[in-house]
Amino acid sequence: MSLYLAAAQDQTSESSSDQLIDFSLYQIYPRSFKDSDGDGIGDLKGIISKLDHLVDINVDAFWLSPMYPSPMVDFGYDIQNFTDVDPTYGTMQDFENLLEAAHNRSLKVFLDLVPNHSSDKHEWFEKSLQNIEPYNNYYVWHKGRVLENGTVVAPNNWVSVFGGPAWTWREERQAYYLHQFTKEQPDFNYNNKNLVREMKNIIRFWLRKGVDGFRVDAVPYLCEDTRFLDEPLTGNTDNPDNYGYTKKIYTMDQPKTYEIVLGWRQVMEEFKQPIFMMMEAYTNVSCTMKYYEYGANYPFNFGFITDLQNNSAAVDFKNMVDSWMSNMPADSISNWVAGNHDKPRLATRFGPKRARAVTLMTLLLPGVSVTYNGEEIGMEDTWLSWEETIDPSGCNAGKDGYETASRDPERTPFQWDDSTSAGFSTNPKTWLPVNDNYKTVNLAAEKKDSKSYYNFYKKVSLLKKSYNFKRTNLVTKLLNENVFAFARESKSIGYYVVINFGDKDEIVDLSVFDNISHQPLLYYDTGAVLPSSMNVTDITKIHVPAEGFVVYVDEKTKPTLQ
Repeated sequence: MSLYLAAAQDQTSESSSDQLIDFSLYQIYPRSFKDSDGDGIGDLKGIISKLDHLVDINVDAFWLSPMYPSPMVDFGYDIQNFTDVDPTYGTMQDFENLLEAAHNRSLKVFLDLVPNHSSDKHEWFEKSLQNIEPYNNYYVWHKGRVLENGTVVAPNNWVSVFGGPAWTWREERQAYYLHQFTKEQPDFNYNNKNLVREMKNIIRFWLRKGVDGFRVDAVPYLCEDTRFLDEPLTGNTDNPDNYGYTKKIYTMDQPKTYEIVLGWRQVMEEFKQPIFMMMEAYTNVSCTMKYYEYGANYPFNFGFITDLQNNSAAVDFKNMVDSWMSNMPADSISNWVAGNHDKPRLATRFGPKRARAVTLMTLLLPGVSVTYNGEEIGMEDTWLSWEETIDPSGCNAGKDGYETASRDPERTPFQWDDSTSAGFSTNPKTWLPVNDNYKTVNLAAEKKDSKSYYNFYKKVSLLKKSYNFKRTNLVTKLLNENVFAFARESKSIGYYVVINFGDKDEIVDLSVFDNISHQPLLYYDTGAVLPSSMNVTDITKIHVPAEGFVVYVDEKTKPTLQ
């Protein structure tokens, strides 16, 4: 079921396949992309109006964070109806128009599938609360534990991702229900066959509409150990309300989860066109890689987010790349995620210089590159006060802890130009404040600057689309303690990416790549597009600027550079 063959060999991560699939995936956070009606909140018509931007930056597909009807406790991830559109974003007709407009531009459209839970305002939960069949067991209910004094308490010590107990008591049902996220997001019970069937029908509904696939949210939490035992303590904190209090051996990565995922793939195979399924799974390597075996095109590779920091060394970047390629099953698609709506922005985490190097890697390493909206122009996190904070993760952390817990800073509106609200909305008051730097960091301004993040992104993403580029093998090298390099090579062409993570200029030898000729062309140098006529005279003495990079193209046949 996988489409990409990239079996890594030894410590150089060489792949022998010519079946690489390289495409660019873009994440749109609908609330913050483009507002068409002036209410300060992004919407589907706004997205339609900006689809040409995706074409301009060489995007092949995009996925939408949830746009379903929701009370917005978790801003769309608490879903009240899985088969409709929230009026805030528009109508089903608007969605169908978006789908048509995207397909007319050869853009694939993926939806965010949120299968772990619903809103507590969902009809299913309201009926389950009243013990109405067949909905009574659509969710995870438990009578609780009875202490010696007769007091009823929560079944166990399980902790919510957002902090506090993962169980809430309801008098109507005289039972606790499980919620691994907010209490307004009750967890589904995948031991219930009717619920399993309902989720499959939701998938069928959107595939019949014509969507091209799904990004599946929070998959590791899908199933729980039905013995409902206490989880062992980590010893990292004495606070039982802290998510890090317990080891998640009963609430994550359960074997049944993979069976459920395989069932979804079987539904997708009812449709004759290729359907993509991408998994959000923040978990260990072995559990992550199993999703390939059970029908996912790929689980997201969060290595740039979880494994690397702004002070990581060149060897750390090489190890992250090699680890993913060597652990990934043969005949699979690799992918590289630099940012998303749940983590601080790329430019904030790594700084502006290293952010470009990471973007370069996500675009030019084999497989799927994933770009979060705004990162193609180098947007940064927006600082928000406690009073401005609305994300439940931040609010639950309290005034003293909200700055590290809140996801609001990376979700602020896209910066299109230097007009009102950065061109995102005609309304000066938007659902989250616009970053103060929008006068200089915006798409319109960057289009005029040849050295801008946007023009850098566009140049490199164009290279990614080259037919020859897609038919190359990966080789990685550590040239010295500060310089990491990788090549995409074939018999007729080679692409050589050299990145200096140190604070001083370096001279390195590219002859360590066996297939490189002696006169490759300099395609890109840090911060500037250079003329393609610039030949290297000595590949054993390649200059790489401090905290910078160079990209060479070595064509052994007739040049085909764009």
